[in-house]
Amino acid sequence: MGYSEPTPIQEQVVPLVRNGRDLVGQAQTGTGKTAAFGIPLIEKVDPSIGLPQALVLTPTRELAKQVHGEIARLGKYRNIQAVTVYGGQAMSRQLTALERGVQVIVATPGRLMDHMYRGTVDLNSVSIVVLDEADQMLDIGFAEDIEYILKYVPKPRQTLLFSATMPGPIRSLAHRYLRNPEWIRTGGDAEPVEQVAQVYYEVATEDRTPLLYELIQDPNEVAQCLIFRRTKIGVDRLVSELRRRRLAAEAIHGDMSQGQREAVMNSFRSGKLRILVATNVAARGLDIPAVSHVVNYDMPSNLEEYVHRIGRTARMGRTGTAVTFVSEWDFDMLDAIHAHTGGDLQPGRWPHERDAEGVEPVTETQVAAV
Repeated sequence: MGYSEPTPIQEQVVPLVRNGRDLVGQAQTGTGKTAAFGIPLIEKVDPSIGLPQALVLTPTRELAKQVHGEIARLGKYRNIQAVTVYGGQAMSRQLTALERGVQVIVATPGRLMDHMYRGTVDLNSVSIVVLDEADQMLDIGFAEDIEYILKYVPKPRQTLLFSATMPGPIRSLAHRYLRNPEWIRTGGDAEPVEQVAQVYYEVATEDRTPLLYELIQDPNEVAQCLIFRRTKIGVDRLVSELRRRRLAAEAIHGDMSQGQREAVMNSFRSGKLRILVATNVAARGLDIPAVSHVVNYDMPSNLEEYVHRIGRTARMGRTGTAVTFVSEWDFDMLDAIHAHTGGDLQPGRWPHERDAEGVEPVTETQVAAV
């Protein structure tokens, strides 16, 4: 698979999981976390037993599919069968896979509970549970679902919890369901990935689209771009505006069908689509290695959201650029990001500063006047 040496979290997690320890893992996004639990998980399950022996719970369909893909690649030569269980996909397709016999289930909590109610999933043989992106699962409101599911997993089990941040509810979850866990932490709490160059532009609300166009129009400068907006309506409006300016762009948000979302994500992952505009549904867990630029068209509402958004670029040691637009009401959030990132967040150079000779740079006073 091209791995030559373990990442820091893999180096720490793999031996502990192999030795049967429960653990809580905290790491920056894009650090190889899935393989950190996936490699020992694949070693532990028995391919001769056609029953679920490992369960991975994820907050979103997209992350479930990504984790399943990694598990499938890792388990290929051990003949390990893994299935994804998530809403928006035909139940019959999942039933067929389950009936064939699987060793690993990767699931979102809601659809897994549907199968449990129907009696089509039996968790009595599960001996290892992974709670992936646990902070996001709690944010979405899956706490009761997790509690329900874990009641049906045998108590003598190994439980692994991974989370980008460690707020109080996550610590409570760990103390409640894990046995004397080892706590692993690489990087700080909600720290941006080091390889991301962070820049911001002070720009009036109505001037954001023209500036965006100037920044991303050249595919030689911006190979692949993920743009974040706060609302679904905002996403659709920006996509329409970019298309009007003859830039091929697509949307991804919660009002789209699963088939539509999968088609867009496949196009983006394959490199056929260069510009994707998204709500936060795409901000967590998606591993799209080729993303060169992330743009916060709307300012994130909190620091953790900022870190997770910009973590979609600079995956697994690559470099990337995160651009944040700062409009009239965003300066308090800008100050908070500055306080957290130190000197890593720098003002960007406006396109006419880079491209035109003899043009005076825009001053802060001029921006404020606009």
